[in-house]
Amino acid sequence: MELNMKNLVKWTAFNRRNFIKLAIGGAAGIHMTPLPWKLMDDSAIWTQTWPWIPVPPRGEFINVKSVCQLCSGGCGIEVRKVDERAVKIEGRTDFPVNPGGVCPMGAGGLQLLYDETIRFTGPMLRVGPRGAGKYKEISWDEALSELTGRISALRKQNRPEALAAVDGNREGTTTSVLVQRFLEACGSPNYVRMPGAEDTYAIANRLMMGTEAPMAYDLENSDFILSFGCGLIEGWGTPGRMLHAWGMWNQNPSNKKVRVVQIEPRASNTASKADKWIAPFPGTEGALALGLAHVIIKEKLFDISFATNHAFGFSDWTSPEGKAHPGFSTVVLQRYSPGSVSKITGVDPAEIVSLARAFAKAKAPVALCGKGKGDMSGSVLEFMAVQSLNALVGNINKPGGVLLYDPLPFSPLPEVVKDGVASEGLKKPRLDLAGSSSYPFTRSLINNFTETVLKSQESPVDVLLVFAANPAYSYPHTGPVSYALQKIPYIVSFSPYLDETALIADLVLPDHTYLEKREDVVWPSTLQYPVCAISTPVVKPVYNTRQSGDVLIRMAQAIGGSVGASFPWKGFEEPLKARVKGLYEAGGGTTVYKENLPPWKRLKDRVVVETEYTSFDDMWQKVTANGFWYRPSHEFKRWETLFKTSSGKFEFYSTSLESAIEALAKGKDPKKAMERFGIAADRDEAFLPHFEKPGTGAGNDKYPLLLMPYELINLSSGWLPTPPYLQKTLFDDQVRKKDSFADMNPETAALYRLKQGDSILVESRRGRVPARVNLSEGVMPGVVFLAMGLGHKGYGEPIRDKGANPGEIVDSGKDPISGQTVWWETRVRVAKV
Repeated sequence: MELNMKNLVKWTAFNRRNFIKLAIGGAAGIHMTPLPWKLMDDSAIWTQTWPWIPVPPRGEFINVKSVCQLCSGGCGIEVRKVDERAVKIEGRTDFPVNPGGVCPMGAGGLQLLYDETIRFTGPMLRVGPRGAGKYKEISWDEALSELTGRISALRKQNRPEALAAVDGNREGTTTSVLVQRFLEACGSPNYVRMPGAEDTYAIANRLMMGTEAPMAYDLENSDFILSFGCGLIEGWGTPGRMLHAWGMWNQNPSNKKVRVVQIEPRASNTASKADKWIAPFPGTEGALALGLAHVIIKEKLFDISFATNHAFGFSDWTSPEGKAHPGFSTVVLQRYSPGSVSKITGVDPAEIVSLARAFAKAKAPVALCGKGKGDMSGSVLEFMAVQSLNALVGNINKPGGVLLYDPLPFSPLPEVVKDGVASEGLKKPRLDLAGSSSYPFTRSLINNFTETVLKSQESPVDVLLVFAANPAYSYPHTGPVSYALQKIPYIVSFSPYLDETALIADLVLPDHTYLEKREDVVWPSTLQYPVCAISTPVVKPVYNTRQSGDVLIRMAQAIGGSVGASFPWKGFEEPLKARVKGLYEAGGGTTVYKENLPPWKRLKDRVVVETEYTSFDDMWQKVTANGFWYRPSHEFKRWETLFKTSSGKFEFYSTSLESAIEALAKGKDPKKAMERFGIAADRDEAFLPHFEKPGTGAGNDKYPLLLMPYELINLSSGWLPTPPYLQKTLFDDQVRKKDSFADMNPETAALYRLKQGDSILVESRRGRVPARVNLSEGVMPGVVFLAMGLGHKGYGEPIRDKGANPGEIVDSGKDPISGQTVWWETRVRVAKV
């Protein structure tokens, strides 16, 4: 057969049913065997033979409670110590996030503390070529003098905007607040964040509900969970919470009260263990959601009261100018029938009808989205389509549904003191264009930031500060990102680890690891009640490192003037404590966890929260001792005042998006403005949740396959290294020696005459990476799957040079509404070597 896109699509459609049938059986068989548990036992035996394994001396056993910060989950941990050495990490049973559970990364965290092959031992000044890893250790006074001198020089030159920062700390944490504050005080608008699914949630929520409040899913009180790609047991949300919830849902398999349906093109652990797995073509999940909406509306299974009284744009309507507009229901009924959606997604029409009925008839159904762990940004239109399902069944701000909250009521820090230099610098446009008329809903765009640097004849950034981020590795496409970083004259990394970005930095000011410092975790990801967790230093710093918040305070005070006046504190704990005081003043919280009455039950049963502290000092002592403050209560429904949209209702028809298009059009025909937002739909459909065909990439005939990176719970795919112990938990068909495996359907491989274990090159128009073939019935035909978290050039053995990083070849297109990078549109080809 001639291998081109037309034949491949025809062949893919022909074989899809067989793929589904075979995949479910094969994947379920693998994951239901005792093989993973045997492997864990082998791993324990294997690691005991390593010669460098530390053996702590005899001493006093101590348990210290703290909070894990290896992802946004904020799980409670208890660390066992022998005298001053930490020897074990396990989950806390008295913590309101993860009652007793901890994920593999959390359990392996001690290696990120003690492994000297992956950590900086003190401040480092580069002495060799960039990327060579040649540094000399200097004193903290020398390091801070070097950096503050450069920043002061920019301000004296009236170029404060040439200072920029990339921040990977969770938004809302005190360290993140101080990073933003430092740039504002200096006079730079160029603060950018590492993106993720939460940024896409924020935009979709703003367009439909008028708020960017955190996504809060009351999963423990739901009876039907419809997951569009979320790796529920692979690190999505809060891993400890999700693993515990999954166990709770499956306590009695013969009488299950919760049904989980997983929608994704690969037989992940979540898909294999779900009650049902549906595999649409990648990038068509939004169309599938709208196909479900069609059935729910046609069969009148939707919540009529919510749609009529608390939603705008569901039914046909007339504008104040007298223009008639078709509503969401009309458009969906006309354009997203099961037959039409089946042609887009490859999902059988009968399957769409059956799933829609089951979802709508459940008592407390909830639809989720965000691929993998949620570290990857998503499609705004897809998120809007999925959120429309929650609105259709009226399960917004109800038990078991999507809950809306105001942000945590932290006390604001004093207003930043700005001199004339800072005020003028802050008037300059952002390099990433976030918040401009081109990207009005997006707060930060690191892809635009690096593009601007790369395209400029001279770098507009002179000094770049990098906090808790590794964009040279973890952001697609890594090639241009690395080239852009190389153009910046001076890079400062605050990473404690020898990551790829730190290894091209000119100066390293290493932070403590999470086990060595006090830090706040603000509202763990997707949790359905507000939590502020505060970690406790478990051990004294192992090396000559400093908390980044303390370093920022020192830097500001060394610069002096208005910058120093904006940082009046002696140390990091002062602004942290000042912000937490707002929680006390707001009232209604507690620092006590009752194991016999978990928070999700208290929430549903509306149990009154009893506050046990009598003053702020009393509360602070309890928060730092117990490690958390939380408020397991919620005012359900209140739809009359809940939504902050211009209509005051949930908006199927987004007036915010309409206003943005009109502003960009500037009174002219909005068609070009709509095209700028990537909207090909006509105006009636443009501002409703709808499906836009994904970009197909360049040269489909030349690159006939689709690349899908995927995440694993036992591999770090962000800025942190993977603990070496976890390397042994990988299967031999995921990574062997130094080779990654690319998952391919057997019939896709047959087109290339490939067999199990063959060495190949996976190539996009951006580059190529080596891999070996893993034949799997659990992956969709026509798609190549590569695991994220491998292929490091930084750190030490056994992490470095192990496997391939798919980010190197991702063809980083943009989501048209948000401008954020998309991960699922890269066309590739494979060749045997």
